Amino acid sequence: MISKLQFYISNYTNPYRNLATEKFLFDNVADDCLILYLWQNQNTVVVGKNQNALTECKCSLLEKEGGFLARRLSGGGSVFHDLGNLNFTFLCKTENYDLTKQMQVIKEACALGGIFAEISGRNDILTDGRKFSGNAFYNSKGKSYHHGTILINADKEKLQRYLTPPKAKLQTKGVKSVKSRVINLSEINPALTVEDMKEYMLSAFEKVYALPIEEFKISDTEEIITLAKKYSAWEYLYAPSLPFTFSCDGNFPWGNIEIQLDVKSGIIQSAQIFTDAMDHTLSDMLKEVFSGCIFRIEEMEKSILSKISAPVSTDILKLLKDQEL
Repeated sequence: MISKLQFYISNYTNPYRNLATEKFLFDNVADDCLILYLWQNQNTVVVGKNQNALTECKCSLLEKEGGFLARRLSGGGSVFHDLGNLNFTFLCKTENYDLTKQMQVIKEACALGGIFAEISGRNDILTDGRKFSGNAFYNSKGKSYHHGTILINADKEKLQRYLTPPKAKLQTKGVKSVKSRVINLSEINPALTVEDMKEYMLSAFEKVYALPIEEFKISDTEEIITLAKKYSAWEYLYAPSLPFTFSCDGNFPWGNIEIQLDVKSGIIQSAQIFTDAMDHTLSDMLKEVFSGCIFRIEEMEKSILSKISAPVSTDILKLLKDQEL
């Protein structure tokens, strides 16, 4: 039974720090307590636990523009976070977990901002028939959490740009995101700010559970810092990716070419090159170039330029970059 409500508001906008804090709160929530965690990430794509980041996000574009790729513990689809979005997490012992009441907190908070919200069949929250909040869930060792987004004034152009699947032909057994029409709450109430919504969430939290709230105190952050390093590591972000194949083809003055790559854990395991180029060594050279290379355009570019001369190298790189990996 819940007898205590606590809240924690992050002052950081780094996704690895914030996700590590979420895990810390999850591990340390008391048996009789429900914690509401509010946090924001700067320019971040977060993929679900079982998603292939390379097929869900234009990772190279995101990184080039100073963004972050992150992976969460919960399932579900990919989401975009920026400072126009507020993230929330409800954390408690599993026996105290009540999704209906947790969703009601969000609905009540929206009502305080003059916005009518309704729950959809996919655990999304809508207003005016469009989605402003996606929700996902995690449980382990007798504890559970429910977290999600609240789009207030997010950059929808970036959301669309980063999450649009690459042009490349990618085939994988990973879980694909479900694209939904989205709306910012500021489109309904132009005066609404993220800071307003933080206050509304805390007020609604108290109202729905009919208990006073108190701030959760974190005195030692060493565990959080260590976990944040793990969450930011390349192996954590890309190694869980399921095997997939990539293919593209192009026609150039020196000949036609089709590139087929088998990728596992973010590493190109093998390559098949089909070409009618007069240079009979090109296929074998490209197989050598690709095999063992990290499946990132920057890494492939270095490898290609080290072994293949222009204009073939220039044309192949343009072909790969045109796939918007």
